[in-house]
Amino acid sequence: MTIRPIHVIPDNVLRQKTEPVTVFDAELQTLIDDMFETMYAAPGIGLAAPQIGVLKRLAVVDVSSRDDEQEPLVLINPEIVWESEDISVYEEGCLSIPEYYEEVERPAEVRVHYLDREGKEQEIKADGVLATCIQHEMDHLDGILFIDHISKLKREMVWKKFQKTAKRDGGPQPYLPKPKLKGEKRDAGAEL
Repeated sequence: MTIRPIHVIPDNVLRQKTEPVTVFDAELQTLIDDMFETMYAAPGIGLAAPQIGVLKRLAVVDVSSRDDEQEPLVLINPEIVWESEDISVYEEGCLSIPEYYEEVERPAEVRVHYLDREGKEQEIKADGVLATCIQHEMDHLDGILFIDHISKLKREMVWKKFQKTAKRDGGPQPYLPKPKLKGEKRDAGAEL
Protein backbone atom coordinates (compact mmCIF):
# COMPACT_ATOMS: atom_id res chain seq x y z
CA MET A 1 0.00 0.00 0.00
CA THR A 2 1.11 3.50 -0.84
CA ILE A 3 0.27 6.84 0.69
CA ARG A 4 -0.65 9.13 -2.20
CA PRO A 5 -0.42 12.92 -2.36
CA ILE A 6 -3.66 14.74 -1.53
CA HIS A 7 -4.66 17.57 -3.87
CA VAL A 8 -5.71 20.86 -2.29
CA ILE A 9 -7.72 23.81 -3.55
CA PRO A 10 -7.49 25.57 -5.95
CA ASP A 11 -6.36 22.45 -7.88
CA ASN A 12 -8.79 22.02 -10.80
CA VAL A 13 -9.02 18.22 -10.37
CA LEU A 14 -11.20 18.88 -7.31
CA ARG A 15 -13.83 20.60 -9.48
CA GLN A 16 -14.16 17.85 -12.09
CA LYS A 17 -16.91 15.25 -12.27
CA THR A 18 -15.86 11.64 -12.07
CA GLU A 19 -16.48 8.64 -14.31
CA PRO A 20 -18.23 5.46 -13.09
CA VAL A 21 -16.05 2.51 -12.16
CA THR A 22 -16.64 -0.31 -14.66
CA VAL A 23 -13.64 -2.59 -14.16
CA PHE A 24 -13.08 -4.45 -10.89
CA ASP A 25 -9.50 -5.62 -11.21
CA ALA A 26 -6.24 -5.69 -9.24
CA GLU A 27 -5.56 -2.07 -10.18
CA LEU A 28 -8.84 -0.99 -8.55
CA GLN A 29 -8.07 -3.03 -5.42
CA THR A 30 -4.66 -1.34 -5.17
CA LEU A 31 -6.28 2.07 -5.57
CA ILE A 32 -8.77 1.28 -2.78
CA ASP A 33 -5.99 0.07 -0.46
CA ASP A 34 -3.91 3.17 -1.25
CA MET A 35 -6.90 5.41 -0.53
CA PHE A 36 -7.42 3.85 2.90
CA GLU A 37 -3.69 4.11 3.66
CA THR A 38 -3.72 7.78 2.62
CA MET A 39 -6.92 8.56 4.55
CA TYR A 40 -5.71 6.94 7.77
CA ALA A 41 -2.31 8.68 7.53
CA ALA A 42 -3.82 12.13 6.96
CA PRO A 43 -5.72 11.48 9.39
CA GLY A 44 -9.18 11.56 7.87
CA ILE A 45 -12.50 9.76 8.07
CA GLY A 46 -13.25 9.93 4.35
CA LEU A 47 -11.43 10.30 1.06
CA ALA A 48 -12.74 10.53 -2.50
CA ALA A 49 -10.68 9.47 -5.52
CA PRO A 50 -10.48 13.02 -7.00
CA GLN A 51 -8.63 14.12 -3.85
CA ILE A 52 -5.71 11.96 -4.99
CA GLY A 53 -6.13 12.98 -8.63
CA VAL A 54 -8.17 9.97 -9.83
CA LEU A 55 -11.42 10.85 -11.60
CA LYS A 56 -13.36 7.69 -10.67
CA ARG A 57 -16.64 7.45 -8.72
CA LEU A 58 -15.00 5.94 -5.67
CA ALA A 59 -14.80 6.98 -2.02
CA VAL A 60 -13.60 5.35 1.17
CA VAL A 61 -14.97 6.09 4.63
CA ASP A 62 -14.23 5.02 8.21
CA VAL A 63 -15.89 7.01 11.00
CA SER A 64 -14.82 4.66 13.82
CA SER A 65 -13.20 6.39 16.76
CA ARG A 66 -9.54 5.95 17.52
CA ASP A 67 -10.26 3.47 20.33
CA ASP A 68 -12.50 1.25 18.22
CA GLU A 69 -11.64 -1.29 15.57
CA GLN A 70 -11.52 0.14 12.05
CA GLU A 71 -14.76 -0.03 10.06
CA PRO A 72 -13.68 0.61 6.45
CA LEU A 73 -16.44 1.26 3.94
CA VAL A 74 -15.85 1.35 0.17
CA LEU A 75 -18.42 3.23 -1.92
CA ILE A 76 -18.19 2.65 -5.67
CA ASN A 77 -20.61 4.48 -7.98
CA PRO A 78 -22.71 5.59 -4.98
CA GLU A 79 -26.18 7.10 -5.38
CA ILE A 80 -28.36 8.64 -2.71
CA VAL A 81 -31.75 6.96 -3.14
CA TRP A 82 -33.45 8.62 -0.16
CA GLU A 83 -32.73 11.47 2.21
CA SER A 84 -34.57 12.63 5.30
CA GLU A 85 -36.32 15.95 5.55
CA ASP A 86 -34.65 16.41 8.94
CA ILE A 87 -31.43 18.40 8.79
CA SER A 88 -28.30 18.02 10.87
CA VAL A 89 -25.44 20.46 11.28
CA TYR A 90 -21.84 19.28 11.65
CA GLU A 91 -18.59 21.16 11.63
CA GLU A 92 -16.85 19.81 8.54
CA GLY A 93 -13.26 19.92 7.47
CA CYS A 94 -11.63 18.52 4.37
CA LEU A 95 -8.26 16.98 3.59
CA SER A 96 -8.25 19.10 0.41
CA ILE A 97 -8.84 22.30 2.40
CA PRO A 98 -6.43 21.76 5.30
CA GLU A 99 -7.11 23.37 8.66
CA TYR A 100 -10.37 25.05 7.66
CA TYR A 101 -13.63 24.08 9.36
CA GLU A 102 -17.17 25.33 9.00
CA GLU A 103 -20.65 24.20 10.01
CA VAL A 104 -22.60 22.65 7.15
CA GLU A 105 -26.28 21.65 6.98
CA ARG A 106 -27.11 18.34 5.32
CA PRO A 107 -29.93 15.78 5.49
CA ALA A 108 -29.70 13.98 8.84
CA GLU A 109 -30.22 10.54 7.27
CA VAL A 110 -29.55 9.08 3.83
CA ARG A 111 -29.96 5.73 2.12
CA VAL A 112 -27.19 5.05 -0.38
CA HIS A 113 -27.01 2.42 -3.10
CA TYR A 114 -23.44 1.51 -4.11
CA LEU A 115 -21.10 -1.24 -5.23
CA ASP A 116 -18.58 -2.70 -2.79
CA ARG A 117 -14.95 -3.43 -3.67
CA GLU A 118 -15.96 -6.73 -5.33
CA GLY A 119 -18.62 -5.03 -7.45
CA LYS A 120 -21.57 -6.39 -5.45
CA GLU A 121 -24.62 -4.16 -5.02
CA GLN A 122 -25.11 -2.85 -1.51
CA GLU A 123 -27.34 -0.38 0.27
CA ILE A 124 -26.76 1.42 3.54
CA LYS A 125 -28.93 3.67 5.66
CA ALA A 126 -26.75 6.16 7.49
CA ASP A 127 -27.28 8.85 10.06
CA GLY A 128 -25.08 11.04 12.25
CA VAL A 129 -21.48 11.61 11.27
CA LEU A 130 -21.58 8.65 8.83
CA ALA A 131 -24.39 10.30 6.83
CA THR A 132 -22.48 13.59 6.81
CA CYS A 133 -19.24 11.92 5.76
CA ILE A 134 -20.87 9.94 2.94
CA GLN A 135 -22.58 13.06 1.58
CA HIS A 136 -19.33 15.04 1.83
CA GLU A 137 -17.38 12.39 -0.11
CA MET A 138 -20.14 11.98 -2.70
CA ASP A 139 -20.02 15.73 -3.29
CA HIS A 140 -16.33 15.34 -4.22
CA LEU A 141 -17.36 12.88 -6.96
CA ASP A 142 -19.34 15.69 -8.62
CA GLY A 143 -16.71 18.42 -8.18
CA ILE A 144 -18.46 19.94 -5.16
CA LEU A 145 -16.59 21.00 -2.02
CA PHE A 146 -18.01 21.50 1.46
CA ILE A 147 -17.29 25.22 1.14
CA ASP A 148 -19.92 25.31 -1.60
CA HIS A 149 -22.48 24.79 1.18
CA ILE A 150 -21.44 27.89 3.17
CA SER A 151 -21.96 31.60 2.55
CA LYS A 152 -20.47 33.14 -0.58
CA LEU A 153 -18.40 35.56 1.50
CA LYS A 154 -16.79 32.82 3.60
CA ARG A 155 -16.23 30.64 0.52
CA GLU A 156 -14.52 33.48 -1.35
CA MET A 157 -12.30 34.24 1.65
CA VAL A 158 -11.04 30.68 1.98
CA TRP A 159 -10.64 30.31 -1.80
CA LYS A 160 -8.56 33.52 -2.02
CA LYS A 161 -6.37 32.36 0.88
CA PHE A 162 -5.54 29.11 -0.88
CA GLN A 163 -5.09 30.85 -4.26
CA LYS A 164 -2.57 33.20 -2.66
CA THR A 165 -0.66 30.25 -1.20
CA ALA A 166 -0.73 28.42 -4.54
CA LYS A 167 0.53 31.50 -6.38
CA ARG A 168 3.38 31.88 -3.88
CA ASP A 169 4.29 28.18 -4.26
CA GLY A 170 4.05 28.09 -8.08
CA GLY A 171 0.65 26.37 -8.22
CA PRO A 172 -1.46 24.14 -5.99
CA GLN A 173 0.85 21.74 -4.17
CA PRO A 174 -0.47 18.31 -3.19
CA TYR A 175 0.80 17.13 0.18
CA LEU A 176 1.85 13.69 1.29
CA PRO A 177 0.38 12.61 4.66
CA LYS A 178 2.87 11.18 7.14
CA PRO A 179 2.54 7.45 7.84
CA LYS A 180 1.48 6.48 11.36
CA LEU A 181 3.92 4.78 13.66
CA LYS A 182 3.19 1.15 14.42
CA GLY A 183 0.45 0.93 17.04
CA GLU A 184 -0.39 4.66 16.85
CA LYS A 185 -4.11 5.36 16.89
CA ARG A 186 -5.72 7.83 14.53
CA ASP A 187 -7.18 11.11 15.71
CA ALA A 188 -10.83 11.16 16.74
CA GLY A 189 -11.15 14.66 15.25
CA ALA A 190 -10.04 13.58 11.80
CA GLU A 191 -11.11 15.48 8.70
CA LEU A 192 -13.54 14.28 6.05
